[in-house]
Amino acid sequence: MYTRFFKRLLDIIGSLLALPFVALEILFIAPIIWLTDKGPVFYIATRAGKNYKPFKMFKFRSMYVNSPDLKSPDGSTYSSDNDPRVTPIGHFLRKTSLDEFPQFLNVFLGNMSFVGPRPKLYNKDVILENLTEVHRKSYSVKPGITGYTQAYFRNSVTQEDKFKWDAYYADNLTFLMDIKVIFKTVYTVITRKNVNNA
Repeated sequence: MYTRFFKRLLDIIGSLLALPFVALEILFIAPIIWLTDKGPVFYIATRAGKNYKPFKMFKFRSMYVNSPDLKSPDGSTYSSDNDPRVTPIGHFLRKTSLDEFPQFLNVFLGNMSFVGPRPKLYNKDVILENLTEVHRKSYSVKPGITGYTQAYFRNSVTQEDKFKWDAYYADNLTFLMDIKVIFKTVYTVITRKNVNNA
């Protein structure tokens, strides 16, 4: 019952409550992002959603315009405190996770949830049925603003381990699990544990 109805209901209520704060954040932060290099305020990326269906994910742009797309050896997004592609305001947004706040709009629209696996890169050539069981299971729930892997490990584990823990979350999804993830996320953000993978 929770996964089929109440989780979505809580997402709608929570995102409606959060959107005014997102609007305030845009009011104050958007001009700073734009003045940095006269580029777009938002970074809109295609990501793989539930059942590997593509959707547009919203974030505040934290990198300079036309920055190269760097990947870690395991294929995950490169992240480092000394990344020269990141703007000064971008460093602040990433450290505080404020760059993720526009995703509350994704939650309201229904292609994301408050809690779920972090959205992964989308590849149009990938066929869900051809993926391993662990990978398929990780895509069986909506991606989230935060998730089990994000809260407990963030960038300290490999991409394959992220799939494993995302599948674990999908298998054990309950209201109590989501509450634990939210509180753990707050702790992780405050302590800045495992922020980077460099």
